[in-house]
Amino acid sequence: MASLTIRKLDENVKTYLRLRSAKNRRSVEEEVRVILRELIEGREEPLTPLAAPPDVAPASASQRTGALPEASVTLIIGGGIAAYKSLDLIRRLKERRIEVRCVLTKAAQQFVTPLAVSALSHERVYTDLFDPQSEFDAGHIRLARDCDLIVVAPATADLMAKMAHGHADDLASAILLATNRKILLAPAMNPLMWNNASTRRNVAQLQRDGVALIGPNAGEMAEAGEAGVGRMSEAVEIAAAAERLLRPPVPRPLAGKRVLITAGPTHEPIDPVRYIANRSSGKQGFAIAVAAQAAGAEVILVSGPVDLDDPDGVTVKHVESARQMLEHVQSSLPVDIAIFAAAVADWRVANEGEQKLKKTSAGMPPLQLVENPDILATISKLTDKRPPLVIGFAAETEHLIDNAKSKLARKGCDWIVANDVSPATGVMGGDRNTVHLISRKNGENDGEIAVDSWPVMTKEQVATELIAHVVKSVADKSLEPAS
Repeated sequence: MASLTIRKLDENVKTYLRLRSAKNRRSVEEEVRVILRELIEGREEPLTPLAAPPDVAPASASQRTGALPEASVTLIIGGGIAAYKSLDLIRRLKERRIEVRCVLTKAAQQFVTPLAVSALSHERVYTDLFDPQSEFDAGHIRLARDCDLIVVAPATADLMAKMAHGHADDLASAILLATNRKILLAPAMNPLMWNNASTRRNVAQLQRDGVALIGPNAGEMAEAGEAGVGRMSEAVEIAAAAERLLRPPVPRPLAGKRVLITAGPTHEPIDPVRYIANRSSGKQGFAIAVAAQAAGAEVILVSGPVDLDDPDGVTVKHVESARQMLEHVQSSLPVDIAIFAAAVADWRVANEGEQKLKKTSAGMPPLQLVENPDILATISKLTDKRPPLVIGFAAETEHLIDNAKSKLARKGCDWIVANDVSPATGVMGGDRNTVHLISRKNGENDGEIAVDSWPVMTKEQVATELIAHVVKSVADKSLEPAS
């Protein structure tokens, strides 16, 4: 059977087939083949409704797949000698993890074949507005909207004229009129055609309509002795322009800033086998490092022993003890922002045993504890190389706000992120956190203390919110270093 023709289906079945094929990014004919194959193999699916919720905008291809880097393009290839470049464009788009479905105008098929385009795109090629196989489910509407971007390359003078005046007498122009996606045109034509007053009016109208253009470039034309502006942009240029539209650059408000973050517990050795530690997982500090890096900062993360992968793009320094952590913090200065999220052990053993301590008949060997260096206070009270913004964490089990305010005054830092780490909260080692941002209003040491209480969030959300506050502080330049 070279093709399938199914007639006299009731509306419920038609609706099911249309929705299922759209969901799976296949034509109705292809979807029917899949259903038949599943029936033969004994894996039939129930004919359950697949209707989308009302009043919901159609999801883009990248939203449907759930794969963030993926995107989908409908590539319309116009009729012109530059159509040969579209074959390379397909490859360039796929290199960028962009799916490509192609539409060829009647004129384009004089320059490139559907077979060649299909072989490169690994997708069926569409050529006819009145194709019964695709128009059974309004295929031109699917091609117009079941994508993230429409690229027209080459965009001929004729195609642009149709777009500017709302014509829809073939598949390509019907798609362009029916779409609600962004459109990128790569014009290609003779220089006199490009400079013709009609073309200039059409281009101006399309730009007013929000259509994006790439090129045309200047150079020699296919015709002997012809040169000027009109050459279609190279495939790599068009692919890069498409990627910019599909994946606009993320704002990087902390670009040029250097951020130091500590995370995790410290292990204070008793002997070669045992140590003093706490239940910190390091998740909150690592999440803050990821959020700061995403905001464009250069991030140095000094981490105690944790069972977490190093974040991409972050300089990570691994330490064991509080003294090692302080040493690496000091060697990382100067920085613009310092965030001390590590749960540093307050004490260590005065005399670490060189061998494993043994039980004796006299009982447990005595352990003399001494205080560890206070990393937050040490950095907050520096007179040289003190970061303009120093943020500490307060992990408390009682009187949370009062203890956090006291710590803010005692340590000399600018902000304290206070969280309740009582066993019942599950914060230590867990994935969620409830915090309160304690700060001096206007950065005054003796001024009023502000308390900003946040709702329960994931630790990633806490990190994002904290970095947003940091960005605002940097932008306002309202916070002076504490003395």
